[in-house]
Amino acid sequence: MILPTFAEKICLPVRLKSGNVDDFNLFKFNDELQARMEELLERKKADLLTPGKIIELEEIGELDRIFTHINAILIAQK
Repeated sequence: MILPTFAEKICLPVRLKSGNVDDFNLFKFNDELQARMEELLERKKADLLTPGKIIELEEIGELDRIFTHINAILIAQK
């Protein structure tokens, strides 16, 4: 059986949401993914991340950077 990678799992619509902030409809993580990122960051501070969890945190961080870039473009267009 082939299991999806973490990157494939977080791209499911249930993991992402848009929210209205100061009249801008911005992309952001849903509560579950936000909590997961915070949990991984706390474990990183305590030096408790396994190699797999380090990759997971890096993938979430990359998605966060992409959202930041997209949101900046959306704000600049208004």
